[in-house]
Formats: sequence, structure tokens, C-alpha cells
Amino acid sequence: MRNGGSVLVESLLALGASKAFGVPGESYLAVLDALYDTQGALDFVLCRNEGGAAFMAAAWGKLTGNPGLCFVTRGPGVTNASIGVHTAMQDSVPMVLFVGQVGTDMKGREAFQEIDYRAVFGTMAKWAVEIDSVERIPEILGRAWVTATTGRPGPVVVALPEDMLTSLTDVAPLSGSTKVAEAAAAPEAMDEALGLLAGAKRPLLLIAGANWSQAGKRALQSFAEESDIPVVAAFRYQDQIDNFSPAYCGEAGVGMPPHVKGLVRDADVILAINTRFGEMTTDGYTLLSVPEPSQTLIHVHGSDREIGKVYQPTLGIHAGPNAFAAALRPVKGAWGEWRSKGRAAWEASFEAPAQPSPVDMVAVTAHLRAALPENAILTNGAGNFTVWPNKFFKFGPKARLLAPQSGAMGYGLPAAVAAKVAFPERVVVCFAGDGDFQMNCQELGTAMQAGAQPIVLILNNGIYGTIRAHQERNYPGRVSATTMENPDFATLARAYGYHAERVETTADFPEAFKRALDSKTGAVLDLNISPEALTPRQTLSQMRAAAFAAKESAQ
Repeated sequence: MRNGGSVLVESLLALGASKAFGVPGESYLAVLDALYDTQGALDFVLCRNEGGAAFMAAAWGKLTGNPGLCFVTRGPGVTNASIGVHTAMQDSVPMVLFVGQVGTDMKGREAFQEIDYRAVFGTMAKWAVEIDSVERIPEILGRAWVTATTGRPGPVVVALPEDMLTSLTDVAPLSGSTKVAEAAAAPEAMDEALGLLAGAKRPLLLIAGANWSQAGKRALQSFAEESDIPVVAAFRYQDQIDNFSPAYCGEAGVGMPPHVKGLVRDADVILAINTRFGEMTTDGYTLLSVPEPSQTLIHVHGSDREIGKVYQPTLGIHAGPNAFAAALRPVKGAWGEWRSKGRAAWEASFEAPAQPSPVDMVAVTAHLRAALPENAILTNGAGNFTVWPNKFFKFGPKARLLAPQSGAMGYGLPAAVAAKVAFPERVVVCFAGDGDFQMNCQELGTAMQAGAQPIVLILNNGIYGTIRAHQERNYPGRVSATTMENPDFATLARAYGYHAERVETTADFPEAFKRALDSKTGAVLDLNISPEALTPRQTLSQMRAAAFAAKESAQ
């Protein structure tokens, strides 16, 4: 006989789980007790806030392809964690959030910290379920694991009533995980797709998703290069193809470069693989008409529910990205100049003027491109500062980017901690704005305790940059609620055991970054960034002046 907490933990071990992130709570003490016996096999990474823990789990799912596990307590704990669930859903990454629940004998009375998890997470997660019987733990956990990892991967929320976890049972835990083969395209569908591409004048590949295998990525790249077709990555998925490939032409995301807009808008045939057609990738749903695009659209996705959800494709193919890529055969056409112009425009996009800032991020990112190892992992949260890791870094086949499609501030630091937990030997660099950093800066403590301390670059300009940009464009000169007074970030970081220093000038950065790389306890570099350097090619003052001029001309 064993209790529900033990059945759950032993089943997770059998499924292949090795790490879980969370904040402890009295509602799932039986699980914490079972985890006492799994140290070194299934470890609990103790976090400081449930939001940070859920971000770590979401990042783990994105980085490894295995479900990121998060344990939180009921009520306030799970509502804090909801931001990670939303992020995992928009990122299409596998995650399982376990949350303590009130006892089954108290449900429906608005007991202490009680929440109806199906109602709260029904539209936010891929599946929300409560396990009311201890005997059903293996069954429901197995379903949760498969649900999180197949089709369009996503988060599953599993509520665990306290009395269920302490109940004794002789039910056997799961003995292993179920292997689910990817859906594959029928041969006639492949023939039709390749025929549409062969008849194009301006074909385009649009790729997305984190569930690519190495073989799948190689097959896709070989197809693109042999066919001489340009490839554009969806919002924050540019690490899924080697950026040094001559076929790669940029990212369709926030702040989309004009040449990428042109590639998507002017293509006559688009092969979209693994793509969730979100607002950022479509420039607010303007680059393709809703619901019937003027472009011939071939939409390939592992979930049939994504095909036709926004755009009605000419051809929809229910297939996983890796199985589909493996079945591709090169096509030939007279579109070489179309691809080469796209590639040249992407290469030219790295050229930007010197920034009006004590620390110039154009020079900083150029240094990082040269100094970072080929398997570096970059992370970021949300803000104007994300243009630097997202638009000014070239991701080779071994590099990774962990960045939220949900646009969630505070994701970067927890994601960097999760990356160091997963790959302690790799260099992990988190880009954070000063506002973004303060959303989850307490997770420096998690990193310290776990021995998983990344390098954090704080782009400190004293403002909420993205909101200030919108403010100046719409209400120029009327600054309201976007200026911050910040603490001494270097002192704060040193209190958490980090190497830390303030970087005052561009010339100081290379040596400071070398010291950060050499540090055995991670590093926080507080970069002196001017508010004027709000975007790479337009200053804050220029933004304000343009808005004033537009208002005057409209009067």
C-alpha cells in the first residue's frame, strides 16, 4: 500500500521526469514527502514565487521537448502560476502544472483558498482536470502526459485534492511513458503540396514550434537549400533553423523588418509548417487576408484543430513537423533571386547606427555574436530591449532562444535558471529590461540555491520602454506612469551571491562580460542605457517629434 503522493511521484519517475519546479504548500505535503526519496532522480527545484516556477516549467518544456513540471499550492499559489500556463499555451510547449486542492469533502463551499480549476483554466490550458480518486492517478497522469506532448503541445493543469493524496491504495504506478508516433502526410497530399510549390514564382517556407527533432530540422534545412526557397521563422522561433543557412531570411515577429513583411505579403505560395497563426507573425492579421489569403497557403500542423482556425488553406495537411520534413523532396523553380534578395536584406538588417547611449547595444550585440559559444542559450522576457537578442543575434544549429510568444514580462530570468538546471555546462545569457528584471528578480535566490546561475544583462534605461514608445506615439510629451526609480542592481545581485557590476560605457563591456563568463556563480551586469535609445533606428526624441508633426498635419 502507498498513498496518492507516492503513486504520483513514482509514476512521474516512470514517465522520465527528472526535475520539477515549484513553491511548497500544505495542500500537497504527501507529494513533497514522496519527493524526499527521489533526490538525484527526480529533484524539486525550490522557487521563490509560483509565477517564476511556472515560467521555469514552461521554459523547460520549450528547451527539452519534455513536459516542464510545476507544483504549487491552491488559490493564491495557482493564480500566481497562471502566467506560466498562459505562456506555455501561446508557445505551444508541453507543461504539467500540479496544484493542491481542498479536500473532496469541502468542495463547493468556497473553502480556504478553494478554486474551481476547470473553470479558471478551461480556456487557458490545453486540459484542466481534477483527480478525485487515488486509484485514478496513473490513468489521468498518463493522459495528461500524452495530452501535453502530442498534437499541438501545451500545458495541462492537474488538481490534487489533499485527502486524495493521503489516501492509501494498492494501485500500481505507471511503468513507463507511451510513445505516440507523429502524424504523417499521405503520399498524395505530399505530391499536391510539392506540386503547388513547384508552380510558384515566389514560394516561402514559414516555420514555427518547439517540437522539432534534430533530424527534422536537418531535413527541413536541406529541402530549403536544395530547393532554393527562403525560410522565415514565426515570432521567436528563429532558433529552429540554422540562421547561417543561405535559405534563412528572418523572423516574422514584433517589430517585423520591412523585408520580412514583403516576403510574407508578396509570396504566391506559402508552406507553413508547425505554425500557429498569431497576431505577431501576421502583423496583426494584415499580411494574409482573413479568412481566405490571396497567397496559396499550405498549412501543415500536428493538430487538426489549428488547420483552418484563422486562415482557410488551399491545402491543409495534418502532420507533425518532423514526419512532414522527412517526406519532403526538392523542387526547382526560377525563384533564386527572390531568395537571395531576402537573405541579403536579412544580413543588412544587422547594420544599425551607433546608439545615443552610454552603452551602445549595437556594439554590445556585435561583441556577443563573436564571444558567445555556438551552443549558447539566450533568454528574454518582454520589452523594447528584446530587439537585441531577437533581431541582432544569429542562431546557429546549436544555439537556442527562450522567449515568450505571450509577451510576458519576467520570463527571461526564470527561463535562464531552467536552462542552467537543464544544461549546467552551457553559457546562458538572459537579456532583461530594468522593469522586466524586477518582475522576477527574486528568482536569483532560486538560481543560487540550485547552483544554476546564468549571466544576466540588465538594459537599465529607467523606463518601461515599450509603453513609453506607445505613449510618445499616441500622446507625445505627456509622460505618465512609465518612469522608474530603480535600486542598485549590482548590490542586489551580490546579495544573492552573484558576480555583479555596473557597466557605464560601451568600452567597458568586453572586459566586464569576460569577467561574467569567468564567474563560477553567474553574473549580473547592469548596463547604463539611455532612454533615448528606445529602438535601434529611431530615438525617443525623434519618435515624439514625429508624433507631434503628425498631429499638427491632421489638424
